[in-house]
Amino acid sequence: MMKKKFVALSVLFLVALSFLLISTPLSAQEKVIKLRYSNLFPPVHPFAKMADEWCKEVEKRTNGRVTVTHFPGNTLTPPTQTYDSVVKGIADVGQSLMAYSAGRFPLTGVFGLPLGFTSGAQATKTLNAFYQKFHPKEFDDTKVMYLHGHGPGLISTKKVLGSIDDIKGLRIKVNAENADIISALGGAPVTMPITETYDALQKGLIEGVLLPFEALKGWKFGEIVKTTIVNHSMSYTAPIFIVMNKDKWNSISKADQQAIEKINEEWIEKQAQMWNKLDKEAEEFVIAKGVKVLRASKADEAKVAEKMKPIFPEFVKDMKAKGLNGEEVLKFCLDYIKTHP
Repeated sequence: MMKKKFVALSVLFLVALSFLLISTPLSAQEKVIKLRYSNLFPPVHPFAKMADEWCKEVEKRTNGRVTVTHFPGNTLTPPTQTYDSVVKGIADVGQSLMAYSAGRFPLTGVFGLPLGFTSGAQATKTLNAFYQKFHPKEFDDTKVMYLHGHGPGLISTKKVLGSIDDIKGLRIKVNAENADIISALGGAPVTMPITETYDALQKGLIEGVLLPFEALKGWKFGEIVKTTIVNHSMSYTAPIFIVMNKDKWNSISKADQQAIEKINEEWIEKQAQMWNKLDKEAEEFVIAKGVKVLRASKADEAKVAEKMKPIFPEFVKDMKAKGLNGEEVLKFCLDYIKTHP
């Protein structure tokens, strides 16, 4: 009886030992890469929810080899430091406005010009086409996942206005790269992060904002403003990046990199369509709030277009001084918008 027990225990021991010898190398090969994703958008915003979905999709399609912890609402890094934080590895993935990294993205600054965007989908697709065409060196210190941009930039004010001429003298929140739009209309541009804008507008530190319809609902500015002016001759977009730390990206296997690239392609379209949806919902929201929406006639648009013209050669001149081909980039964007309405 003792001999039988000894044999049985020996067999069990050998089986267990064999299992350990086989399984240990496999588990070592299945090293999990953990990423931290810093996001500008607050948790309730649709783009924070889309980022959540992106994180889950990455984990799903890499079979758990890459996991992402999402930090919305600037809980990991301030919006003005997100890009630098990704470069330094404080965050592994980051989403924020390029405008918050002043001077870092000179060529991409073309999107702050009044290019005449008519939708967020158009702006988002133009941005990614621009990146694929030129691969600007300004992004070389990170791995770009994808880019997106909001719908047509509009002027909304606390005052009831009769026309765009009433902008003269008003303090309007802008990003640095589109301040010239307000200056050309006679307004006084004021740069500040969007996260500080609601309080500034409420307290009267500024009298209006240069933002898309979406922001009037998503950031609640529609609760304060009284007039929104829709004039596509002055429509810009604010580019938003989703980038990954280069060392982290290079630590991911080629197969999993390809899976993530595929997700990114799908999310470009998702973001594009979501911008359109949010703009439509926000327009309905502000109208219900009693906001006066002034829509420009063709004559109004032609008048504003003339005021915008001097902005373009200034951009080209500025890029030339930096050794960059702003003229080619500007032409590409204007042509792409015309052929992709």
